Amino acid sequence: MRSAKVRIGMIGALSLTVAACGSNDDVTAYCVDRNSYQSDGSYRVIDDDYCDDDGYHGSHGGYFWYYGGSHRGSRIYKGTTVKPKDAHITTTKGKTIQRGGFGSRSSSGS
Repeated sequence: MRSAKVRIGMIGALSLTVAACGSNDDVTAYCVDRNSYQSDGSYRVIDDDYCDDDGYHGSHGGYFWYYGGSHRGSRIYKGTTVKPKDAHITTTKGKTIQRGGFGSRSSSGS
């Protein structure tokens, strides 16, 4: 239990650091399984429908969007759990989560 708290704290700190840098880039959002975390910091990428409010009608507790990062097989790492500001964010299926640009607002439902 203690190692899980440390791991979550470290991920949060890293995510805030990455998000604080800001971005005007295109970013891909990957739906990941929270329970698939590995010691290398990676998560297993799953179908977008598990994270998309329009496509999945079950519990969202075990799945979340992971922004940016690098692929290694079916896993993603070195991204962030914090939605980057001023970035154009799309899912792996091409759905826009947030439009980029100064003063943009996020919208996860359209």
